Amino acid sequence: MSIQVFILSKLMEGNNYPYKVKKELSEFIPLDKLTRLTESKLYYHFESLTKHGYIEVVEVIKEEHRPDKQVFAITDKGRKEFPQKIYKLFEKGDSIRDFLPGLENIKYVDRSKIVEILERKIDGIHADWEKTKDFGKRGKGDHNNETIIHFVRDYFSTRTEHTLHWMEELVNLIKEEKI
Repeated sequence: MSIQVFILSKLMEGNNYPYKVKKELSEFIPLDKLTRLTESKLYYHFESLTKHGYIEVVEVIKEEHRPDKQVFAITDKGRKEFPQKIYKLFEKGDSIRDFLPGLENIKYVDRSKIVEILERKIDGIHADWEKTKDFGKRGKGDHNNETIIHFVRDYFSTRTEHTLHWMEELVNLIKEEKI
């Protein structure tokens, strides 16, 4: 999903071709390293967007001793779908890293909807944490088991607090229109 958002964002700026998009994607954030994005995966996303009618080939550049280069443009259907893909990216994402392509393109969506989505996520994290924060406090087992339980509880506590802090910070930055 995030790769398609990035592709569509580049095509919102102007016509482009897959290799150049991959290069720009790697400059934005090394997603090729983080997600093991290969050229074949990138071409798959271009093909998928084309099949859905969100983008189209507008030019084929022929170069001697090189493969043909297809130049793509976003369609009207793609322009309409682009904000929906951004909303879905926020709805399905679980971490700030998942939201980066959406944040980069927040100008194409209603900020208040993004805030609503993120606030629901924050509420969900709080609710889940309330259900699980007492993990391991119920009974006593052997010393090794207690150590593992404390380790796991502390890990999830720290991770949850960290996630909540940065999600709340993100909501504030969006509300203040700093992002």
